[in-house]
Amino acid sequence: MTAETLKKAIEDQLRTVFDPEIPVNIMELGLVYTIDIDEDFNVEIEMTLTAPGCPVADQIVEEVKTKTELVPQVKEANVKIVFEPEWTPDKMSEEAKLELGFF
Repeated sequence: MTAETLKKAIEDQLRTVFDPEIPVNIMELGLVYTIDIDEDFNVEIEMTLTAPGCPVADQIVEEVKTKTELVPQVKEANVKIVFEPEWTPDKMSEEAKLELGFF
């Protein structure tokens, strides 16, 4: 499996993780900034939250880690929450904007 194929499989898994306050998955919301895969298939994910004080941040991080590690080739996943750049609604996909009535 190539790194690109593995990244796509991880992204597909992350499309099953939803922000509990917004009925849209974290990929469409634009919350995942980077997915890095090393030569041993360890994965480092940098993501943000829609609000810094999100009360379910730990749950989201754990779900992202768990779902990433469900991809057979992934050895271990590490999820890092970052707030730079700050998340804004313009990071959402057009599909998410349509679903949430932004158009």
